[in-house]
Amino acid sequence: MSRFTIASFNVKNLIGQDKEYYRFQSYTPEEYAWKSDWMADQILTLDADIVGFQEIFEEEPLREVISEADARGIQANAATVPDRSKRYHRKAIFRKLAYGPYGDTGLAFAPNANDTGKPGQRRPGLAILSRFGFVGTPEVIQELDPPLDIPMSHLGGEEEAGHYTLRCLSRPILKARIPINGQVVTVFNCHLKSKLGEFITPPGAAQAPETVLTAYDPAGRALGALRAALRRMGEAWVLRRAILDELEQDRPVMVLGDFNDGEHAVSSEIISGEVPFRNYSWMLRHDAKHANDRYSRSENVQIQEAVDRVRLRSAEKVFLKRSLRDVVYTTAFGGVHESIDQIYMSRHFDPTWSGASGQMLYFSVFNDHLTDGSHPEAPYNKLASDHGQIMAHMELRDGPDTDEPATVR
Repeated sequence: MSRFTIASFNVKNLIGQDKEYYRFQSYTPEEYAWKSDWMADQILTLDADIVGFQEIFEEEPLREVISEADARGIQANAATVPDRSKRYHRKAIFRKLAYGPYGDTGLAFAPNANDTGKPGQRRPGLAILSRFGFVGTPEVIQELDPPLDIPMSHLGGEEEAGHYTLRCLSRPILKARIPINGQVVTVFNCHLKSKLGEFITPPGAAQAPETVLTAYDPAGRALGALRAALRRMGEAWVLRRAILDELEQDRPVMVLGDFNDGEHAVSSEIISGEVPFRNYSWMLRHDAKHANDRYSRSENVQIQEAVDRVRLRSAEKVFLKRSLRDVVYTTAFGGVHESIDQIYMSRHFDPTWSGASGQMLYFSVFNDHLTDGSHPEAPYNKLASDHGQIMAHMELRDGPDTDEPATVR
């Protein structure tokens, strides 16, 4: 069995100094130095084999941060890890203390197709960092061809009631196949549409009326939240479709990122799939002609397997169940602490399944810095992040060497 760690890290707006990413928002050289220093320390502390980053505006600043983390890790190794001349160098504690540099090759960056490049109108992408490299070239999913058309119907009738069309995701989804000791795990990194409302600016107007808070429009604000939720759930379905493509080929899958739906977890349910009903033999058949037309016992087994084999498991919920803890906080927004950063895994990592090839051993949350600046005593949060980092500690059965060559980019 081999062990690896996989983490999700929303860095909160990484871009070079003196570049206006959102309106009137940029980093001075001193602020950029502080932020990059903090990020390098976080990466060094995580020391994860695979990291999914969100809110990356430019690739080069991320490479600089990784290079700095590597330099600090190598320096720490020289001070804390004994060389082979020491008779105790094989002790397990030193393997745990040792930092493994990433180098400059195992990084895949997905720029945002909606990024204009103009000051104040930038849009962030995301990235995956892997010590194992990649099998093939990582895939970016954002512009949809053909578009996603979601038809609606009148309740109680067959007449069509319009449809919702999604042509481009708000941020890309990055898919990478990662070789881990003879097996290949498909990793998806995502950052779904935020809860911030989508408001439409009328022709000739300077801004959308709903953004004028001194003339507060609750109905218009609610409609903006509806648009954002529709987009987020549509993006979740696009991700779910890509996940199913991998699961249909019996490939182990892990999904991580910022799902932006901690309160009701609607998009999480779309991404992970439904939970099997405990006994479908109790359920009225879809083609029932009589009140006692139920699914048979054999059909119950068939349906449960069909649902379960494509269902993802939440690393957070597995950990909470095992540790008997109540909740995990990964983000703060508007003074509310939630858990919107997630790691999901296919049943290949569920030890209760007879065909499992691995399992999660532990789940870590790095949120000691967590603040959104809403509390009077809160530190200045622009330079760190309003998200904590999460990491799953995994164990994977060694597999035969794959025929596909591992490549890095």
